[in-house]
Amino acid sequence: MAIASRFDTVRVFGTVLLPTIAKGAVVRRPRVMALAEKLRSDATAIATMRALRDRYGPEPLRLRVTGRSLALLLDPADVGRLLAESPEPFSIATKEKNAALEHFQPHGLIVTRGPHRRQLREFNETVLRPPNIPAEEVVRDEGDLLVRHARSTGELTWHALNQAWWRIVRRLVLGNAARQDDQLTDALKALRQRANWAYLSPRAEAAQDRFRRRLRAHLDRREAGSLAATAEPEQLVEQVPHWLFAFDAAGIVLMRALAIGGTGARGVLESARLWPTTPLLLRESTEHTRWHGTLLPTGTSFVVFTPFFHRDPDRLPFADRYAPEIWDGPRDPAIVPFSAGPGECPGRDLVLTAAGTLLDVLTEHLDLPVLSAPLPATLNHFGLRLPVTAAGDRVRG
Repeated sequence: MAIASRFDTVRVFGTVLLPTIAKGAVVRRPRVMALAEKLRSDATAIATMRALRDRYGPEPLRLRVTGRSLALLLDPADVGRLLAESPEPFSIATKEKNAALEHFQPHGLIVTRGPHRRQLREFNETVLRPPNIPAEEVVRDEGDLLVRHARSTGELTWHALNQAWWRIVRRLVLGNAARQDDQLTDALKALRQRANWAYLSPRAEAAQDRFRRRLRAHLDRREAGSLAATAEPEQLVEQVPHWLFAFDAAGIVLMRALAIGGTGARGVLESARLWPTTPLLLRESTEHTRWHGTLLPTGTSFVVFTPFFHRDPDRLPFADRYAPEIWDGPRDPAIVPFSAGPGECPGRDLVLTAAGTLLDVLTEHLDLPVLSAPLPATLNHFGLRLPVTAAGDRVRG
């Protein structure tokens, strides 16, 4: 297994890791996203990864970082192994995730280890099944309002879509009484903004307590037709913040899907492939592990830069175009918009149902301009303003 030169290690941090973190690992930063789009930062990062693979080969590349064992994955088969063998011996609860989630979700599934993690995983999978709630009915109800708004203004903006999406999410998770509670999700956003800084920001315990009390008031109602009705409030209060966090990412995926003419669940999947909302997948070894003949120490951090694997033109002929057909059959093991293996998002099917339904409602009733291939490697969803007209007979790609 190769070890990167000091120059290449600096290059990885300067063009891949730090720009990705700067955009906001937990909440996207609008100004940084706009700058990243202007500078084509993801295209630069993908080019760096391709150059490293060409220079060092496809095996994991160890970076020269004092006091850390850090391995950058370059081969799809290694990504498949890493994700399939999580959480043991490759833990999902890395130091970086623990530091970030301490700010708003300290007891969630993603940072839980051992037997309790299996119990939490089963709980999340059981509760987040789409049949548990009338997701399509709620989405179509709010989607119709968004269609009317877009027609009246002549455009669909990120702000309008995001507001509608959060109303949907609050209704699905907490019930109709939470529909207008912007203060709840704004309070969560403030905590998540602190989580962007991970170790560098102290916990805002008073703000956490206020958010938790407000959330608990909604959960205590156990409103029929919402996820809040599927379990006891004591069980849900520790999991719901992360569900809301995940739904936020789904809203970003939705906006980008509209910009490429996406429809249904496959449109959502393609948007998340083209512009992953989790660009860095991290794992940490809990024991010594062997990779291609090299024994790596316990505590080795493994990094998967998903935009490289999703948009690699050397492997994927469809890398830079909208290609919903790829979801009909077997896929590259490193194309993982919802992660994969035991760490795959337990709410994947619910997100695809809700987001795919809203995508269909909007594209059925509105004509929107569509970006043409090759699609940019960075797409700033904050800046998207899509002119709309009433839907005609145009056939979408």
